[in-house]
This record gives sequence, C-alpha cells and structure tokens, in this order.
Amino acid sequence: MREPAFWYRPRSPQSYVLSPLGALYGAITARRMARQGFDAGIPVICVGNYHVGGAGKTPTVLALTKLLRELGETPVVLSRGYGGSLKGPVMVDRMRHTAADVGDEPLMMAREVPVVVARDRLDGVALAKSQGATVILMDDGFQNPSLLKDASLIVIDSERGLGNGMVFPAGPLRAPLQAQLARTDALVLIGDGRAANDVAAELAKRDKPELRARLQADAASLAQLLGKRVFAFAGIGDPERFFRSLRASGVDVARMRSFADHHMFSDDELAALAGEAQREQLTLVTTEKDLARLRGRAGVPDNIVPFAVQLEFDDPAKLRQLISDHLYKARERRFSAR
Repeated sequence: MREPAFWYRPRSPQSYVLSPLGALYGAITARRMARQGFDAGIPVICVGNYHVGGAGKTPTVLALTKLLRELGETPVVLSRGYGGSLKGPVMVDRMRHTAADVGDEPLMMAREVPVVVARDRLDGVALAKSQGATVILMDDGFQNPSLLKDASLIVIDSERGLGNGMVFPAGPLRAPLQAQLARTDALVLIGDGRAANDVAAELAKRDKPELRARLQADAASLAQLLGKRVFAFAGIGDPERFFRSLRASGVDVARMRSFADHHMFSDDELAALAGEAQREQLTLVTTEKDLARLRGRAGVPDNIVPFAVQLEFDDPAKLRQLISDHLYKARERRFSAR
C-alpha cells in the first residue's frame, strides 16, 4: 500500500470528508482492543505502531532480541507474515521459504532469531513455546486483542510523527489515539525529530517512559557505499527515512526511486533499475527488507548492495530496566494466579 500524501499534511477537506469513515473504523478497532486476550503462559512483549505503515518495528524487535538474550531469555518472534501466502503456524526456514511464502520481514528477522508466522496469533503460541521460547516478541499486533500483552512498546519515527492525527482512512492512525495511549507501556522514538513530542508528553502524564533511539549503519554495508554515487530504491512504509539514513551516513545518493510498502518487484522493474544504474554508473542500494523479497528470484541484479542498519538506544540501561521490570511483573502475576 502506498500511503496518501494528505495523511502527512495539515488536515484538509479530503481528510474531513473521510472522517466519518474514520470514526466508524476507529470505534470498531477501539472496541476490539478492549477485549481480554488469551494468556500465552509466558511473557508477551508487543512491538507495534499507532499508525499504518512503517516506523522501525523490525529493528526494534531485533534490538530487543539481543537484549533479551543478554538477560538469559530465549525469545521467539511471532508475526502475522504480512505479504506471505502461508497461513501457518510455521517456523520460518530461510533455506526453504521465500518472502512470497512468509513475508519479507519474517524472512529477514529469521537470520537473527526464530520466527513463527501465524495468521491467527493464538495458533502461533504453541509452536513458539515448542521451540523453547521463554518470551514471545510480537512483531506488530498492538491493535489485535487475541493475545494478552505483558508490555506494549510503540515505535514512532520522530521526523514524521503521526501525520494529521486522524483515523484511517482520513489519516494514518489505526484507532483513536486516546484508546491506544491507554494500552501503551513505553514509547520508542526513532531519530532526533520533534514531531512526536506531544505524544511523548501525553504518555509522560501517565508515567509511561520515552525511549530515544537511532538507526546506525552497519559498518560493512557502509564500506561498500562510501566514495560511490548510488541509486537508492525502496518499497517500504517510509522510503524517505531510508534515503535520509543513507545521506546521514555520508552516502552520495544521486538517484532515488520509491515503491509501495511490501512491493513485489517485476522483472521489468528490476531490469529498468539495473539499466538506469549502469547508464549513469551508479551503485544500486536498497534495504534489507526489500532484498529479502528478491531473494531466490531469477533475474535479480547481483550487484545490489543491502544497506543494513541496527537500532541503538540512547539509554540502554533504561531499556534494560524497563524490560526486566515487565518480565518480573509478568511472571509474578502468573505465579500469584496459580
């Protein structure tokens, strides 16, 4: 899906015309969110968004995976597998599956952590636990009521914020903001922007912490790009964030091409990208998520450089304490309920 440009502009006649639909959609979603979820029996940490589209959930999940392992936990990621054909539950196997099977994000994350794909998240719980999971990391699903969440971390791009603050289709929000704030345990603001400061201030009134983080380029990826002129292309929720990251890392971005989120590139599109790059002597570069969708396909240019990034938190100790506290409370609650 390519998000409408008016979502990230001041409220317009178009957004107001769509607001009745947004009110209906938001009321239904808010009512669903209020349902009591199934207790998985082990801690469930959800990494989600208030809005449609990307903001940095996948790097956040991978950062939490690393932290949880440092705490002695065995995390398993539970994903709906958006864009994949398999309903699951299934363990993602990078040797057997493609993005068309399980989705691009699960395929990418499976390099670092076991990933279960299940359209019905309840079906995925047993499979995750059979893999020795002591903690389930939900990739997205904040608005889905099926599973009881012990902690919900909401990711926002601090440069974009929440756009016009209206509910889909009038704006990018998946539900009314107040209903979502009430179920938030912490806010992860990525970048140095100020567009989400109001949301952070509102959560601070509820004694919910704000965690600042930024995407840092992988040294090996950067070494392949510095000193070259590049043609950057991406089919993610916010391609501009990818382009900004490249420039901020010192990469000379000569050309850019944006596609819709989870875009499945055709052979003609790939040939056109490769031809344009060759004519202008540019190096093709894309995101790891985009490259995951190209994995295993014939006709993919073999000289595409993936720009790998990792999320680094400004205050790792604060994050560590937050996660430790939620794990302790989750286990104490279950022990007390016996």
